[in-house]
Amino acid sequence: MRNTLHNIGAIAAKELKMLYGSPIAWVLMGLFAVLFGGFYNVFLSYFLQQSMGSQFGGGGSSNVNATMIRPLLSNFSVLMLFLLPVVTMRTYSEEKRSGTIELLLTSPITDLEIVLGKFLGAIGLYAGLLGVTVGYTALLFAFGTPDWRPILSGYLGLLLMGTCFLAVGLFISSTTKNQMVAAAASFIAALFMWIIGWFAESAGPTFGAVLSYLSITSHIEDFSKGVIDTKHVVFYLSFIAFGLYLTLKSTDAERWRG
Repeated sequence: MRNTLHNIGAIAAKELKMLYGSPIAWVLMGLFAVLFGGFYNVFLSYFLQQSMGSQFGGGGSSNVNATMIRPLLSNFSVLMLFLLPVVTMRTYSEEKRSGTIELLLTSPITDLEIVLGKFLGAIGLYAGLLGVTVGYTALLFAFGTPDWRPILSGYLGLLLMGTCFLAVGLFISSTTKNQMVAAAASFIAALFMWIIGWFAESAGPTFGAVLSYLSITSHIEDFSKGVIDTKHVVFYLSFIAFGLYLTLKSTDAERWRG
């Protein structure tokens, strides 16, 4: 067990070094900081207008969680569609292109250790993107008193949702040598998981309920309201496990081909 954790940690450290040692990670974080900062400024201005309206009887809302933080985190999830495929595109594709995948597969480590190590490395970069937003959120506590519980649960929901995208992107990256193909296919898969719930209402009661449940976005709403429902947690964890299982099988197939 100890040796397994050591192997997973070593691979995760290697992935983090590769990710943060490349310009891609810092460009992504810089771009994300600018985009998130733009959304932050827009929603902060809107909240201030609503707050002024409520003070002078204009019918506005002074609830910073509902007026600002909830839509801000919702827009964060939209950014994930575009940024996370870039995070996972090189996890396996670069190894295949450079030929180092053969060295990795012939080393004394298991396929599961490889998959979990690469997955944790990708989560490490995603955690960096989440960390960029913490400074913006902290400003709200410096100048106001927002409810911390919906914020914390919202971040938990974003973490779970983002790792679902990472698990899918990891699998797709394991099937191709081309990073651009991996990024494009991961984006299409993430977009499909995003919009599938849009067709629920027109699909009938039974099939519509299935589509609504499979929609990855339908499970994030309660988190943004401060509600942590176990059925949503189970859905995300099951989704992640399925994505990692597919990646494990793809890695095993690569070992046999090699």
